[in-house]
Amino acid sequence: MPTPKRVLLVDDDQMLRASLAEQLAADSSYTVVEAGSVAEGRERGLEGLYEFMILDIGLGDGDGRDLCRELRDGGVSCPIILLTAAESDADTIQGLASGANDYVTKPFRFAVLMARVHAHLRSHGHSEDAQYRIGPYTFRPSAKLLIDEASKKIRLTEKETNILKFLHRSGETVPRETLLHEVWGYNPAVTTHTLETHIYRLRQKIEVDPGRARLLITESGGYRLMP
Repeated sequence: MPTPKRVLLVDDDQMLRASLAEQLAADSSYTVVEAGSVAEGRERGLEGLYEFMILDIGLGDGDGRDLCRELRDGGVSCPIILLTAAESDADTIQGLASGANDYVTKPFRFAVLMARVHAHLRSHGHSEDAQYRIGPYTFRPSAKLLIDEASKKIRLTEKETNILKFLHRSGETVPRETLLHEVWGYNPAVTTHTLETHIYRLRQKIEVDPGRARLLITESGGYRLMP
């Protein structure tokens, strides 16, 4: 089963927040971190990496657009969707200037909100800013880097980067043949031995004890990346 990805939901309307959190959690792809104010959103938003964020504009202690700007200044790069009761051209301009990716006007259908979110996630996955959490590391695919908790950089090859990207995106055990084809393409000259060699080298870089892998593990028929 894929590892749930963290989502930050900031809204001071407790009923709406609870409803959204419930619908997101029902997907099982997401674990929701809730906040009801700018102060809580600021504190929780800078605690680790998120898949995406949903911020209300009209918060009791401030403006969600200002919070968005603070989070961007703090290094948050994931998609951010703003919720607003009545969108105007001025709202749109100010919101996008603050670093938001999109606006959704209340009331809205959950399916429409998630369609917007998924569209931005697809774009974000190919952007220079995309970064993800892998165990104790921050993974920056565009830079081919893993950064540990002491800010030490681990440089990756292009193939190593693509292996981690595909395993992270899948969130479950990937058969060897599938991973081989995704990373190398349908090349009859490339065998599973090539993949196994790259997996071995990756473990030498990222595992505390490569002989007893805890992050990049072998399961029946393939490999899985643990959270």
